[in-house]
Amino acid sequence: MSTETDPHSHFGAATVASVSSRLRAVGRLTLGLVFILVAAATLYLWPQWRHNPDLQHGWFTPLIFVLLIHEARTRGTSRFLLPTPFAAGVVAVLLIAGLFLLVGGGLYMASLEWTHALVAALLTSALCALLAACWIVWSFSTVRLVPLNWPAAVAIFLWLLSSPLPPGTYGTLTHGLQAWVTSSVLAILHFLGIAAMRHGNIIQLTNSSVGIEEACSGVRSLISCVYAGFFFSATLVRGHGARALVIVLAAPLAIAMNLLRSLTLTLLAHQGIEIGGPWHDATGYAILGLTAALLAGLAIKLNPPATPVSENPRPPKNTLPSSSGLDAPLPRFCQKLVAGGLLLAIGVVVLFVLNTRPAKNLNHPAPDLAALLPANVEGWTTRASDDLAQFSAQLQTDRLAQTTYSRPTPQGQLEITVYLAYWPMGSIPVSFVAAHTPDACWPGSGWVAKPTANPRTALTIARRTLDDVEYRQFTQGAFLQHVWYWHLYNGRVIHPEGARSPRQLLSLAFTYGFHREGEQLFVRVSSNRPWTAIATEPLLQEIFARLAPLGL
Repeated sequence: MSTETDPHSHFGAATVASVSSRLRAVGRLTLGLVFILVAAATLYLWPQWRHNPDLQHGWFTPLIFVLLIHEARTRGTSRFLLPTPFAAGVVAVLLIAGLFLLVGGGLYMASLEWTHALVAALLTSALCALLAACWIVWSFSTVRLVPLNWPAAVAIFLWLLSSPLPPGTYGTLTHGLQAWVTSSVLAILHFLGIAAMRHGNIIQLTNSSVGIEEACSGVRSLISCVYAGFFFSATLVRGHGARALVIVLAAPLAIAMNLLRSLTLTLLAHQGIEIGGPWHDATGYAILGLTAALLAGLAIKLNPPATPVSENPRPPKNTLPSSSGLDAPLPRFCQKLVAGGLLLAIGVVVLFVLNTRPAKNLNHPAPDLAALLPANVEGWTTRASDDLAQFSAQLQTDRLAQTTYSRPTPQGQLEITVYLAYWPMGSIPVSFVAAHTPDACWPGSGWVAKPTANPRTALTIARRTLDDVEYRQFTQGAFLQHVWYWHLYNGRVIHPEGARSPRQLLSLAFTYGFHREGEQLFVRVSSNRPWTAIATEPLLQEIFARLAPLGL
C-alpha cells in the first residue's frame, strides 16, 4: 500500500464537518454505523468492567478511543493511503475477518453464554477488525478523515486490552505469575534471614501464613500497565524508538511493582499485622497508581522538545478531498463495501440478540446441596466440611457442600470426597465458574498436577453413561488423588475451556437455542482410587441418582 504524508495538514472540528458534508450519504452512514457498534460494545463490556477487577481500566476506553482519534487527526502524522486495489483487498479481508469473528462469538455464545470470556474476546476482536477496515478507507488520500498513524492504531487496539482474556490464556498467565511471585518472595525472605517455607502458592512464616492468590499474581497490574503504556506511547511520546521503549518496559515494571507489593504484605504479616481488607486493597491501588505515574514520567522524559515553528511556515495544503476524488470508482466502492459490511455485522448481532431467550426453569427452586450428599451411610465414616463459608466471598456463592466418605478395605483406606457448588440464574458468568476448577485452585494449596492420557472421558455408573467428565490427577508427596468434575449450565454439562467445532456449536444452538442467565452447578468427585474401583460402590450410585434430576 502506497502512502503520502503531509506534515502540514492537521484536522480541526471545522475540517471534520467540511469533510463530512462532502462525503456521500454512504460515508455518513458509515460514521453512524461505527457509532452504533462502539456504543453496543461499550454496553456489552460494561458488566465486565464493573465486576472484573482486572478490567476496571475499561471504564476509560470509550473516552480514550475518542481522545486518541482526535489526537490522530490533530497532532499525529498526516499519513494517507493511495486508494489502490491492494488497499481495497485489505479492507475486504478485515471485513471478512470481523464477520467471521462475530459469527464465531455468537456460536460460542450459543454453547456457553454472552458473558463468557471467550465470547467477549471474539466479539471484541470482531469490533477491532471492523474498525480497522473503516480506518483504512478513512485514511485514503481522497478521503483524509483519519490519518494512518500510531494514535489511531492504539485507539483501536485498546479495545482488545479492555476485554477478558480467554480462560486458557488467563489461567496460564495467572498461574505462571503466582508461582514466580511466590518463589521470588520466598527467596527475598531467605536473603533477609526470615524463616519461611513454601506450600504451593502459600508461604508459611513462623507465626502466620500468606497465600499468593490470583488477585496477587499481578495480572491486574500487568494488563492495566500495558494498557497505560500504549496510551502514553500514543499521547506523550513522538519518536518510534521511545514509543517502543515505553511499551516494552510497561510489563516488567508492572511485574516488579507487584512483587514489591507482595513482599510488603508478607513482611507486614511477619510482624503480626493483619494484611487482609484495608491493607490488601490500599497497597493494590497504591501500586497501580505508582506504576502508572512512573510510566507516565518515563514517557514525558523520552518525549523530545517540540520543534520551533518557523515564522513563515509553508501554507498548508488543501486537506479536503476533491469531488472527483470522492467520486473515483475505487474509493466509492470501498466506502460502499465498508458500509455494507457494518450493516451485515449489525444484522448478525441483532439476529443473535433476538434469538437469545431466557433459560428454562426460571422458577426452578435452588437444590438442597446437603440433602444430595447422604449424611449417614452404613459401613462408611462420614465427615461433612463445615468450613466452606470461608470460600463464599471468593466463589460468590454460599450454596456449597462437601462430604468425605471413608472406609477400610483390604487394599487400604478408601476415600471418596464429593463437592457441590451452585449459582442461581444470572448470578455469575460462566467464565467465573470455569476459572475456579481444580486445575486453577489445587496447585495453589500444594497439589501438583500429573499428566493424564484422557483429560476428558465418559464414565459409566449403575449402567448409565454420564456426560463427558474432566479428569485430572494430582499428587502431594506420595499421595495420589483422582479428580473428576462436571460444570452444568441450565441442566446440561458444558466444557467452557474446550474448543468445539462450528458444526457442534450449531447443533447446540439448534438443540438448546440461544440462552442467557442459566443456573450453574459444579460437581467434583475425588478419590484415592480410580473410577473402576469406586463406580460399583452403592454410595456413589446413590449420589449420582440424586444428581440425575439436575442434569448429570
